[in-house]
Amino acid sequence: MKVLVTGGAGYIGSVVTEELLNDGREAVVYDSLYKGHPGAVDPRAKFVQGDLNDSVQLKAALTNNQIEAVIHMAADSLVGESVEQPAKYYENNLITGLNLLNAMRDCEVRKLVFSSTAATYGEPEKQPIEETDPTNPTNPYGETKLAFERALRWYENAYGLRYASLRYFNAAGASKRFGEWHDPETHLIPLVLHAARGTRADVQIFGDDYPTRDGTCVRDYIHVIDLAHAHVLALNILEERSAIYNLGCGGDGYSVTEVIDAARKVTGSKIPTRTVPRRAGDPAVLIASSAKIKTELGWQPRFQDLRLIIQSAWDWLTRHPRGYSN
Repeated sequence: MKVLVTGGAGYIGSVVTEELLNDGREAVVYDSLYKGHPGAVDPRAKFVQGDLNDSVQLKAALTNNQIEAVIHMAADSLVGESVEQPAKYYENNLITGLNLLNAMRDCEVRKLVFSSTAATYGEPEKQPIEETDPTNPTNPYGETKLAFERALRWYENAYGLRYASLRYFNAAGASKRFGEWHDPETHLIPLVLHAARGTRADVQIFGDDYPTRDGTCVRDYIHVIDLAHAHVLALNILEERSAIYNLGCGGDGYSVTEVIDAARKVTGSKIPTRTVPRRAGDPAVLIASSAKIKTELGWQPRFQDLRLIIQSAWDWLTRHPRGYSN
């Protein structure tokens, strides 16, 4: 199968491409490099630098490479920024996504795996979150992802486009070749590791008085390789039907304090912390259930141990102290 990966020069997209190639598929990375890195493109893949709004170039990439399926990773994903700049998120997450669907329709490419988000659920009433739970996003990021999912249902009905939408929270860790490097960085594990290296003064803990086991927020963290493998597996269901799957870490999740303590053990650094007031809208616990994808697709995470996740990220950062610039 020949697969186009939009956003394949980004953090998760680079590892998805790597897993596709390791699985014997052919991969074409389509990325504008707006946030991606040339060094994050697997050298075994073909690279097309292009914008999803450029319909002519996009259709050429689909047709000339005889693409049979698309994994759509390209998106903006900062919750706070989405609240401040909703227009940007509707443009980059929804309008460009619809342009991709129209190009796929015109080129008769009828299989799509969508990198969605568990933010589509908003603040859930129960934990862990299941696919049948209500979707009620609390920010434009989650809202635009859900709007695209809803469009997928109607495109399937009208044009026969099958899709698998994967909803998850926090990818973390690294493969040997590809890791996480954002500017600005907002994710907890890389922030903790930058503090361990001394390139950050400390790690902020946003509230320590939540009704959790240690007072700090509890979240899902999934190793990026396990996450990428789920995207590859999801291609298989498209021969039969469309589907929506959650991806979660299982168990009780990991608190902010537990992440920091695990990083201290991995790195041998003290990692200074500073407790600051809660962020508005931060739920105490967010964990997604992976029972459905495990049952239907046989997905089994291989690296679901917090210290393994952090160790892989630390190893990559140690080899790439300036990210993809070196």
